[in-house]
Amino acid sequence: MSITEVLIVGGGGYVGSQLVPRLVSLGYKVTIYDTFWFGAKHFEPFLKSGLKIIKGDIRDIASLSNCLTGKDAVIHLACISNDPSFDLNPNLGKSINLESFLPFLQVAKKKDLQRFIFASTSSVYGVKEEARVTEDLPLDPLTDYSKYKAECESILLHEIDGEFTSVVLRPATVCGYSLRQRFDLSVNILTAHAIINKKILVFGGTQFRPNLHIEDMVDAYVMMLEVPDSLIHRNIFNVGGENLSMNQIASIVKNQMEFNVIIEQSDTNDLRSYRIDSTKIRDIIGFNPKRGVKEAVLDIKDAFENGLYDKPFNNSEYINISKMKELSLG
Repeated sequence: MSITEVLIVGGGGYVGSQLVPRLVSLGYKVTIYDTFWFGAKHFEPFLKSGLKIIKGDIRDIASLSNCLTGKDAVIHLACISNDPSFDLNPNLGKSINLESFLPFLQVAKKKDLQRFIFASTSSVYGVKEEARVTEDLPLDPLTDYSKYKAECESILLHEIDGEFTSVVLRPATVCGYSLRQRFDLSVNILTAHAIINKKILVFGGTQFRPNLHIEDMVDAYVMMLEVPDSLIHRNIFNVGGENLSMNQIASIVKNQMEFNVIIEQSDTNDLRSYRIDSTKIRDIIGFNPKRGVKEAVLDIKDAFENGLYDKPFNNSEYINISKMKELSLG
């Protein structure tokens, strides 16, 4: 059976806003199920190509169950998506990121699904000194956000056997231009500061973080819909591009500007430092990132030059925690 009908839960966010147009262009019949806290206007051009938009909450299991009917595959992106946003309202974060997961799986198991793709995070590794952090290393999540992602991984692998093909992705920090832009991600925010203030403030600097261009992230999701079941079922994959220190990221940003950018440093108590290894996904399904942090910076720079961003540091459309406060979700 081939996959044609795809439900993207949480598809209105940063990654979903680039994934959806790609899937539509490839001929998939796509439905987005999302609260659309950041709106859905940017999806309107794709409605004529059959895109369906359903406003709903992942905790509304009855509504979600209806949306699952007739779908071949689910890509589960929905979550409170970074530590500051999660900490703003831990109960909300827990209810969305963890407590909704098992009920979601239970209704999914009753449907005629072929594939369930879960977006976890590479931050489940916490602090690792190893140069190659592979999928078989023990997890050491440092925040509730990453702890709940790890718990969901365990729930998925425990609950799912032969009902449908299931796979877990542990992406690096995604960067680059999106129709629903974020400026609360390291590469993106450093680029914005370089362009607007001609100055970058680096917290720490020596800690390593894995990075992934958003279009490479989209490539990985597309491949998860297309590769044979036997390659991915009950599997876990790191999805990373470049492992770089924060100082290296700042230098890349600085070097893409035609003007001088000052780099300043400040202390940080964010101790996360790890370098993920993505050999497994390369060897098993042939995933190879085609872009890097440099390309992400240039994409955002082009968007600035084309006037696409309105006051990015004072606009809640670009910053998750600001939007949550605006909607009184804190």
